[in-house]
Amino acid sequence: MLEGKAVIGETDMLQTMQEDALELAAKALDFFDVTDATEIARVIKQEFDRMYGGGWQCIVGTDFGSFVTHCSGSFIHFCIGSLAILLFRGSSAVPENNIDD
Repeated sequence: MLEGKAVIGETDMLQTMQEDALELAAKALDFFDVTDATEIARVIKQEFDRMYGGGWQCIVGTDFGSFVTHCSGSFIHFCIGSLAILLFRGSSAVPENNIDD
């Protein structure tokens, strides 16, 4: 098990939600190979949907960029070994400052 090996990069989640995210990721990594990023993401996303309501998005991999809009209090980015995990609840809010203006 990889518990205790997670490094949180950025988050605005409550501590309990952070702990749930890390625990789910560790359990998924116990069950799936580290190369099966899609299945790891699916498990984490579906469990967060079940636990906290729908709208969660999860991205798992070793090399990706992101620029997302998320609901306040619902974002975490962490690494377990070389695997990065981004979990957030999506938001449809339109930014106030439009770059094209």
